[in-house]
Amino acid sequence: MLGLICVDVDGTLIGSGNTVRDDVWAALADARARGVRIALCSGRPAVGHALAYARRLDADGWHVFQNGASIVNVQSGESLSEPLPDGAEEVLLAHARQTGRLLEVYTDTEYGVTHPGDLAERHAALLGLPYDPRTPESLVGTRVRAQWVVPLAQQPEIMAEPHDGLSLHPAGSPAMPDVMFVSVTRAGVDKGAAVRRVAAQYGLEMGRVMMVGDGENDVAAMRVVGHGVAMGNAEPLARAAARHTVGHVDAGGLREAVELALTL
Repeated sequence: MLGLICVDVDGTLIGSGNTVRDDVWAALADARARGVRIALCSGRPAVGHALAYARRLDADGWHVFQNGASIVNVQSGESLSEPLPDGAEEVLLAHARQTGRLLEVYTDTEYGVTHPGDLAERHAALLGLPYDPRTPESLVGTRVRAQWVVPLAQQPEIMAEPHDGLSLHPAGSPAMPDVMFVSVTRAGVDKGAAVRRVAAQYGLEMGRVMMVGDGENDVAAMRVVGHGVAMGNAEPLARAAARHTVGHVDAGGLREAVELALTL
């Protein structure tokens, strides 16, 4: 039996209805009761729905947020987070003002937006937060991540632009299918590096770890664990990186992955 199951959120834990199936919750609770640690491994911040999911999955455990930029113990509040490089926020904000794109800037627990409006309001609802837009400049605390929130057609343009000293992590959500979220972290920060650190906290070798995901931003974690699992709705890059494939998120694919983990 594996020692740690890492679970993406959008397209893995939640599907097109922005909810978690009851049978998926039951399977995850059963695995935890058998001693398997469960770690959320999401691009979302440790607030709103994602924080609630993490606490329900493993109430005193370590969880990965913000594509690896935030690694938080949700009981103690201890953080192993990675800050953005000096000067990166200023460069990104200037580019957001020049292009008119929505840029979000995050600490471990708060975020601000450059362009309040429909996209920002819809994303707040997806995160499970009231729509109360703040400016990035008003945030208090260490900035760990920024994120472009743009129409799908703008993703290639953003990916082709220079982001010196930074890593880009594109991801979508079934609940906002017309939008692409491109996370921006310090170079070298990704879900793979974060999963390694969580496994180390539990004293586990990577061969005893499973990562379940559906997006390009899950690939780094799938490549470092012993058992990468792609959802049936996964993007081609995630499918190619995975060792196993399960059903679509809306058909309970994550339940299949958890059941598989208990046999390995």
